Amino acid sequence: MQFIILSGGSGKRLWPLSNEVRSKQFLKMLPGEEGQPESMIMRVYRQIKAVDSRAEVTIATGKKQVSAIRNQLGDKVNICVEPDRRDTFPAICLAASYLKDEQGIPEEEAVVICPVDPYVELPYFQAMQELARLAEEGRADLVLMGMEPTYPSEKYGYIIPNSREHVSGVKTFREKPDLETAREYLRQGALWNGGVFACKLGYLLKKAHERLDFSNYRDLYEKYTAQEKISFDYAVAEREKSICVLHYGGTWKDIGTWNTFAETMDRMTLGRVTLNERCENTHVVNELNIPILCMGCKNMIIAASGDGILVSDKEQSSYIKPFVEEMTGQVRYAEKSWGSFTVLDVQEESMTIRVVLKPGNSLHYHSHEHRDEVWTVAKGTGTVILDGEKKKVSTGDVVSMPAGCKHTVYAETELQLIEVQLGREISVEDKQKYECSL
Repeated sequence: MQFIILSGGSGKRLWPLSNEVRSKQFLKMLPGEEGQPESMIMRVYRQIKAVDSRAEVTIATGKKQVSAIRNQLGDKVNICVEPDRRDTFPAICLAASYLKDEQGIPEEEAVVICPVDPYVELPYFQAMQELARLAEEGRADLVLMGMEPTYPSEKYGYIIPNSREHVSGVKTFREKPDLETAREYLRQGALWNGGVFACKLGYLLKKAHERLDFSNYRDLYEKYTAQEKISFDYAVAEREKSICVLHYGGTWKDIGTWNTFAETMDRMTLGRVTLNERCENTHVVNELNIPILCMGCKNMIIAASGDGILVSDKEQSSYIKPFVEEMTGQVRYAEKSWGSFTVLDVQEESMTIRVVLKPGNSLHYHSHEHRDEVWTVAKGTGTVILDGEKKKVSTGDVVSMPAGCKHTVYAETELQLIEVQLGREISVEDKQKYECSL
C-alpha cells in the first residue's frame, strides 16, 4: 500500500516548543512503546507499519523539515520536498509525480493520502486499507474517510453523505460552521472531514495535468513556486462526481493546540518540573536545564524552551497563534539529519551553541567569511578536518577555526560540541560548502 503523508505547517499553536523548523509533528511528547516518548510523525509511521509491514511511505514536506524527518525516521521513508508552500493540491500533485517518475509506481496502484498530525489508534489505518481496496476496485474515483463526530465542532469542515451506510455517496461539503450550524449538520448525519482519501495514482496525475502545466516530476519541481495556492478539497474533492465516503467511528483527535495535546500526554510533566499538591489539571513541559516550580496552578499549560516561555489557561491556549506571529527571533533549537543544535547564548558579537552529532555523522565541510569559530569537545570522540588536515579529538579538546578556514567534524561516538561564533556579522547565510572525503 502506498501512503502520501502531508507534513507541512509551522505548528505555531504549540509555541514555544514548535517553530518554523521544528513543527508540532516532531515534538517527542506522545506516549510511545516501552515508555519512551515519541513524536506524531514517529507514531504515525509506527502505526502504518504495524498494520501493513510492506506499506511504502512518502512524506510530502518543505525543505526546512527534511533534516528533522531524517533525524527521527532515518532512511525508512521517501521524502518529496516542496520548493515552496503552495497548499495541499500542488503538494499532492508533486508527490504523485514523484511516485510515478522517481519511484516507478504504476498508475493503477491505489494511494492513500493523509495528514501527519491526528492522534489515532490502529483501526484508523486498518480503515485506510479498506479505503485503498475501494479505490482499487473502482467503487469511485475518489474515496474519502469521514470521521463520525463526537460533538458539534466549529473547527472542522463537514462531509454530508447521501446515507448513513458504512460506505455511501457524498451529497455535498460544508466549510467550518458556527456552533448552531454544526448541530444541524450532525442531525443530518454529517461527518468531519479529516483530509484522508484514497484513489488510483493515475487519477491524481490526471487531475494534476488538468490544472497544472508540467510534463513530469522534474518539470513540476522547477515550476512549483509559480503554482497557484489551492487546497485539494477545493480543486478536486468538492467538484468530483465519482466520489464516496467511508464512515469511520474510531478514535480520531486533532492535536493542533496545547489544550488537545495535553489530553494525549500520559504524564502531567516533562522535564525538570515540580507541582505542589494544590495544582490541578496542569500540564508542564520544560526543555530548559533549570527547574520550574508550580504552586496552586489550576487548568494551566506551561511550556518552556530556548525560544520562550508560555504560561496560559488551557482554554486560552487555543488562541495563541496571532501573538506568536508577531514575535520574531532566531530558531534556538532544531533537529538535523546529523543530530541537533541548541542556541545557548546570543551577544552583540558572539553566539554560543551546543552541537550534538550522532555517531557516524558529520557536518558539511564549510567555511565562514565573516566569523571565527571555536569548538570545545564536551563529550565523545571524533575527527576534525581543518583545511584538509585531519586530527583526532576527544573530550576536553579545543579547536579554533579563523574566518576562511575550511572545517568539518566526524563523530565516532555521540559527539557534543560547544561552538562559540565570534564576529561582527554572524549570519546563517555566511557559509560556503565544499566537497570533502572523510
